[in-house]
Amino acid sequence: MPVDAVTFDYWDTLVRADPPPFKRARLDALVATLAAHDRTVTADEVEALMGAVFAEEFTPAWQRNEQYTAVDAGRSLARRLDVAGQGAIEDAVVDAFVSAGETATTELTPGVADAIAVLVDSGVRVGIICDVGLTPSVTLRRALEGHGLLESFGHWSFSDDVGVYKPDATIFRHALDGLGDVDPARAAHVGDLRRTDVAGALAMGMTAVRYTGVADDPTEGPEGHHVLADHADLPGLLLG
Repeated sequence: MPVDAVTFDYWDTLVRADPPPFKRARLDALVATLAAHDRTVTADEVEALMGAVFAEEFTPAWQRNEQYTAVDAGRSLARRLDVAGQGAIEDAVVDAFVSAGETATTELTPGVADAIAVLVDSGVRVGIICDVGLTPSVTLRRALEGHGLLESFGHWSFSDDVGVYKPDATIFRHALDGLGDVDPARAAHVGDLRRTDVAGALAMGMTAVRYTGVADDPTEGPEGHHVLADHADLPGLLLG
C-alpha cells in the first residue's frame, strides 16, 4: 500500500557518521580555545576525554532515554579538563564544544537526495526523526541546508527539541502530527538501528525500513518489514 509520509533517521541514513564529520572541527576548536586561555592540551588528550564523555555519559543516558545534550557534554569535558567553575575558560570550552561543528563538512548517504526528491514529487510528506548525539540539532539542520536538502522536509523531530529519544512513541507521534496528523498505518520510517528505528516504528504501527547502505546494525533486536542497502530502491518500495 502506498504511504502518505516517510520519516528518516539522520545519522547513517541521511548523513554519513563515519568519518565523524564534526569531530576534527571540535577537537581543533577546543585545543585552540584552551591555548587562548594558557592551557596547553594536545588533540589526542582532548579526544580521549571526549571519548570518555560519549562512552560513560551520553551512551548510557541515551539507552535509558534520558536527555543528554551537547551543553551537558561540554560541561562534563570542562570538569575533566579541570576548568569547571573557572568562569571564562569554562564558558569558552562549552561554547567551543557546542558550536564548533557549524563549519564541518558532511557527506550525504548515497542516493538519498534523489530518493527524497522522488518521494516529494509524488506527493509524499517527508520528515526527520533523529536521536541527537553530541551535536545540537541546529547544527544538523544547517548541514542539510548546506546540501540543499533541508527544504525537502515538511517537519523534523530532533530529540533535543522533543525531549525524548527513539524508540519512545512521543518522538514518532511528534513527527506524524507535524506532517499533518498522518495515520501511522500510512507512514514509513527509514533508519539503520534495530533498537531505536525499527522497534519504534513497529510499535507505532508504521512500516519499518532498515537501511544498511552505510552500516548494517549487528545488534540483536527486531527486524524491519523491509531491509534495503540502496536508497534508489526506496521509492519503488513505498510508492507501490
